[in-house]
Amino acid sequence: MIPPEPPSPGAQRQGWLERRRDKIRAEIERNRRGEYTVPTWVLAVALALIVGAWAALIIFA
Repeated sequence: MIPPEPPSPGAQRQGWLERRRDKIRAEIERNRRGEYTVPTWVLAVALALIVGAWAALIIFA
């Protein structure tokens, strides 16, 4: 029995590129359906800014 040949670098890259395109396409479809969610780090930064502004207002007022 002959072992299968290892995939060529071009085929592996094409596979990676195709998976990446599929992920992007799926994300765009989810966003169009209204399933968009704000990333957690964005919410954390917004909260930190609000709390920091509130604290600065109290301290410097």
